[in-house]
Amino acid sequence: MSNGVLSPLARVRLAVDCMGGDHGPAVTLPACRTFLAAHPLADLLLVGTAAALAPAQGWPRCTPVLASEIVAMDDPVEVALRRKRDSSMRVAIAQLKAQGSEPAAADVCVSAGNTGALMAVARYVLKTFDGIDRPAIAAQLPNARGGFTKVLDLGANVDCDAENLLQFALMGSALVSALDGIARPSVGLLNIGEEAIKGNDTIKRAAELLRNAHAAGLINFLGNVEGNDIYKGTADLVVCDGFVGNVLLKTSEGLAGMLTQFIKEEFSRTPLSKLAALAALPVLKRFRDRVDPRRYSGGALLGLRGLVFKAHGSADELAFERAMARAYDAARNRLLDRVHDQIRSALAMPSTPTDGTAPQAA
Repeated sequence: MSNGVLSPLARVRLAVDCMGGDHGPAVTLPACRTFLAAHPLADLLLVGTAAALAPAQGWPRCTPVLASEIVAMDDPVEVALRRKRDSSMRVAIAQLKAQGSEPAAADVCVSAGNTGALMAVARYVLKTFDGIDRPAIAAQLPNARGGFTKVLDLGANVDCDAENLLQFALMGSALVSALDGIARPSVGLLNIGEEAIKGNDTIKRAAELLRNAHAAGLINFLGNVEGNDIYKGTADLVVCDGFVGNVLLKTSEGLAGMLTQFIKEEFSRTPLSKLAALAALPVLKRFRDRVDPRRYSGGALLGLRGLVFKAHGSADELAFERAMARAYDAARNRLLDRVHDQIRSALAMPSTPTDGTAPQAA
């Protein structure tokens, strides 16, 4: 598999679950139109019911793919997996699978649907790469250096062992390389302190595995990092379990929302505060836009034999369009090939001892 990018003239095909999320076609269809205007080399497979897709009839570079069922945001995983076999979510994901001698209809899938259902259906339909126990959700958070820190897992796996965290580091490194063009992205392990003695047994064991992977040239491991290091930009990639990662993500989104509300309130106070807020408005707006979670929407489900991106369930038009743009970039930069190559290299690494000594050559 190649680690390069697609030809400048190559087209990218996105399968879009138009029914997923809190708002469904009211958000996804306008987002698709905005995305198409900005990406002339993209083609869309719009997946949904006939009635929902009717407004998109005749759109250029769009092909409707009908599905008769919808996975609701509160549907249990087993309902999405076993009962709703013709859901827009499942049909969209299925577009990533080759059919006999025919290539896959789409290069990447985007959905704002139920996270648990999306992960379960994608894992069932696409399967995971050899050497990957659990897929993970990776997304990005803004940092003080003007860029973004990639973080995973953000909620797919509540309980993780050390080997899972190693796999996340391998897959996340491929993600950063593909999307940010960094040959050897730095990796930090989220912990309660930088010292090697800090953390529980799982974190200590994970750090040992990551150090061995670093010695083997598979990753660029910096060591333990703390939560504030994510926003400082200390590492390109930060690895954690899904419980911690999801709390981190929701806290970040909450702080961004609080900032937006603060700016609005300052304009409704006394005339003096309004003048002060007006003078600071350009700076406040830039900062607000910088931390606006809609602008870095789109989490990659890594470890699957197909590219799937998850937009937030409450995504508006901007957030869903940005998730589509990230999915497009991932496909164009061959993220799937890069993850596969990274995992294949890890499987060739000598087995890691449990006593902290260096791995033995085969």
